[in-house]
Amino acid sequence: MIPDRFEYEVAESVEQAIDLLGSSDGTKLLAGGHSLLPLMRLRVARPSLLVDVGRLRELSYVREDGDRLAIGALTRHHDLANDSLLRERCGIVAHTASLIGDPQVRHRGTVGGSIAHGDPASDMPAVLLALEAELVVRGPDGERTVAAEDFFHGVFETALGPQDVLSEIRVPALTGGWSYLKFRRRSQDWATVGVAAVRADGAARVALTNMGPTPLRATAVEQALAGGADAAAAAEHAGEGTTPPTDTQGSADFRRHLGTVLVRRALDETMA
Repeated sequence: MIPDRFEYEVAESVEQAIDLLGSSDGTKLLAGGHSLLPLMRLRVARPSLLVDVGRLRELSYVREDGDRLAIGALTRHHDLANDSLLRERCGIVAHTASLIGDPQVRHRGTVGGSIAHGDPASDMPAVLLALEAELVVRGPDGERTVAAEDFFHGVFETALGPQDVLSEIRVPALTGGWSYLKFRRRSQDWATVGVAAVRADGAARVALTNMGPTPLRATAVEQALAGGADAAAAAEHAGEGTTPPTDTQGSADFRRHLGTVLVRRALDETMA
């Protein structure tokens, strides 16, 4: 299908992007475009103005920031997957980036665009939730930091305001094990269910993809592990507190079963 009519502007700085976002109602940011453009072609999204931030190269980087790694929001998935610092210090992010979509999507799609889109079937949000990452947001009132657990509000709904720009993601350097596993019908499909697991500070943290309107922490699994349960027993709690959808990819019950299987496998891999 053909998108509805829209205006187009290229932002030369984050500050200009913020100003343009406030210039009219219905304005959207365009980064890689692999999340927004399909919705526009279906006319689910009908922005009156697109503000292209894809050329702001100052927002494409991976660098050390104290005991954390700072990732620019316009870093492409392909670059994350192949970044040597990220693969050494926080391998789950690089690994997950390598699983997103197909090569065309990974070469054009950006980590910030994927996160800001707020799709519950997207891979990286659950990983950031398990890592207890921080997201740096710039808006007309300046810069603020939002915890990953406070960023995702609902299906395609985040903490970003109408003039906010996600500029950076901060993740911890990992010294323990990690795993990200997902089930999908075809290699380039969204995750039917995904599981992110990390060991940090002597404890396991587990987050789920596509098991509710936002990425979810599997707190019941984490509590079972803290109480001495093994991976198989803890995984039986994977469905607690979840509201998985029923769609063409599978029923809610099917997703709960998948969640149990993938959580057990991810915990086994993380603890190994």
